[in-house]
Amino acid sequence: MSRSINTAFIERYNGTDRNRNARKVRKTYCFSKDREVHESMTYFTLYSYNFCWPVRTLGEPARPGERGRRPRSLAMAAGLADHVWSLVEWVSFPVIPRV
Repeated sequence: MSRSINTAFIERYNGTDRNRNARKVRKTYCFSKDREVHESMTYFTLYSYNFCWPVRTLGEPARPGERGRRPRSLAMAAGLADHVWSLVEWVSFPVIPRV
């Protein structure tokens, strides 16, 4: 495993980003013309990918008595979350804490 910045890693991320966000693909009906909408969709796909998408290669070994591997998201691997969030859970999470 490489620990340095590698062009292949960057290109893989860019490909995943384009696949998940149709506004970044040229010659489609979804192509962004408004910067604010484009930026909002970029944040939406970025955060939903990091919190709601379990990555197969990051799975943890199963606990004793369990089968397979336990799924982990990128946010879990970074220590920012303790479970893979559902999209509904992520969208309904308050951005500004209620007082």
